Amino acid sequence: MSEKKGLSHGAYGGVSGDEYIPFIPASEAMPEATIVSILLGVLFAIVFGAANTYLGLKVGMTIAAGIPAAILGTGLLRGIFRRNNILEANMVQGIAAMGESIAGGVIFTLPAIIIWGFELKLSTIVFVTLLGGLVGILFVVPLRRYLLVEEHGKLIYPESMAAAEVLVTGSQGGAGFRTVMTGLFGGGLYKLLSGGFRFWLEEPEWTIRPLQGTIFGVDAMASLVGVGYIVGMEAALYMFAGAIVAWLGLIPLIKYIGAGLTTPLFPATVPISEMNAWQIWSKYIRYIGAGAVAAGGFISLGRSLPTIINSFRSAISGIGAKGAAQKRTEMDVPMTYVIIGAFLVFFLAWFIPVVKTGPIGALLAVFFSFFFAVVSARIVGLVGASNNPVSGMTIATLLFITSVLRFTGYTGDAGMITALVAGAIVCVAIAVAGGAAQSLKTTFIIGGTPKYVEIGMYIGLAIASVFVGMVVLMLNRIYGIGSEQIAAPQATLMSMVVKGVMTGQLPWALVIVGAVFGVMTALMGIPILPVALGLYLPIHLSAGILVGGLIRLFVENRFKDNEKVQKEQIEKGVLLASGLVAGDALMGILVAAFAGLGIDIAFGGRIAPLITGSPWTAAIVLLIFSFWVYSFSTKREG
Repeated sequence: MSEKKGLSHGAYGGVSGDEYIPFIPASEAMPEATIVSILLGVLFAIVFGAANTYLGLKVGMTIAAGIPAAILGTGLLRGIFRRNNILEANMVQGIAAMGESIAGGVIFTLPAIIIWGFELKLSTIVFVTLLGGLVGILFVVPLRRYLLVEEHGKLIYPESMAAAEVLVTGSQGGAGFRTVMTGLFGGGLYKLLSGGFRFWLEEPEWTIRPLQGTIFGVDAMASLVGVGYIVGMEAALYMFAGAIVAWLGLIPLIKYIGAGLTTPLFPATVPISEMNAWQIWSKYIRYIGAGAVAAGGFISLGRSLPTIINSFRSAISGIGAKGAAQKRTEMDVPMTYVIIGAFLVFFLAWFIPVVKTGPIGALLAVFFSFFFAVVSARIVGLVGASNNPVSGMTIATLLFITSVLRFTGYTGDAGMITALVAGAIVCVAIAVAGGAAQSLKTTFIIGGTPKYVEIGMYIGLAIASVFVGMVVLMLNRIYGIGSEQIAAPQATLMSMVVKGVMTGQLPWALVIVGAVFGVMTALMGIPILPVALGLYLPIHLSAGILVGGLIRLFVENRFKDNEKVQKEQIEKGVLLASGLVAGDALMGILVAAFAGLGIDIAFGGRIAPLITGSPWTAAIVLLIFSFWVYSFSTKREG
């Protein structure tokens, strides 16, 4: 590869997309879809898919896979395979990003079947992912040129540009690979010692007796420290604010008012006077939080409606835009594939037994997949895939599909499952379309061949879907989805939406109270979804994320007088945090596997129970670990 210094200024705009010369020009041919790049991409798709499945089911969040995969892929290609090929590295990150996308699409929806008490089969997860992923990628193809080339400089695709910068700097060497791997091993070791060997508690908590016996706790987990560092102090504070309202406000209030009741208050089955803080959270607060999250989703969707409408209109008008189709960098899979794929998904969704949405569900699934794939592909160009409102679009989809199915005679348990499966196909399509558009923008900037990346992405999601499904079922078998350990917040919300529309048997008063909280937050000009998520989730999660946010704040203040150095050190910390999250999640899956096999490795809790079982021990270890993260993030290279 010819020696280059970095991306040109034209990569960020200032020139039309047709005039932009990629980092690797179209006239320069290099290997892309090689056995090595595809295998590495599939491996990382599996790793980040499994990690995000665990993380998302636990805290309702996923982490971006493209940038860490770009670093890891570049490092492995250079270090082990001795191949300094940026197009192969781009292929790796494009395929790997599908792991995160399908994890979000699956865990937001399908675990609701388990929450309802029905069996969720691995084949259902795999086929839903294959169908939703296929239309998610294919529906971006006719829009690719318009969104990525003609709108070059207008749609920024911030995370795509970050991935492109990582690929360029990585191809020229750097410490990013070592930083991610340090986080990976550090997060994994921390999880093994705490969640595996039980040398200290993972969820220390303290009872606050003056506040009606409510509790305050913190999830002393490396993954949450990493998540907090990545999202930053502001988002962490919003989440923590919602948690304070729930656990230090609403739970004591409910306990105080209900202390004199001698009969259960719906939806609980025991009197409030006999309930502890966790039970009150489970039976009352979660519905209030669900109302707030739903309101936040709808308000965010409403605010985005002009953008969504304009995005859809503009993107549709770009279909069929002509360009230099013979150039390597303009090659897509044929349009006939798009048409055949849409019909194939319709018929398979209709007739495959483990999916079987019926003709109406299949038709609505394809229609909403196309509509919201267009929207998703454009929105990530504005705010990035990490901020793509997938849940809001999925809620809107489920409301419409469930209402139509109920009106046409699909009722009861079968109707709910049909609505949810159809909505899950759409949810996967939305998430995959956003991830695909993001990866294809990076491909455009670097100078890769879109066709190869499009095919590679589907290979990656097809294989990773099996492992994502296996992790979902394993976590359910060991912990139970919907439990304190695996709360599955998004899937629980979707289950409430579908069941509420289909049966009307919900404590609507609590849901409406939560919606009022969401409206109040919006009127105050505060971001709704972080506050609502804090209201919905245990305070332990928000407190753990706040720790990571505080570390980032300290790093920012350490270098506040030098903006350039500050940016470099924050980015170093983000890479370390990404590794922490992945390492914690992967080790968490391994620990869960030991538990599933009946192998007890928690010997630490039996050595000195007064020490290992004390919440203060966990607090001290978390403080030491946080200081290490801060020290590593502030240490300057060289």
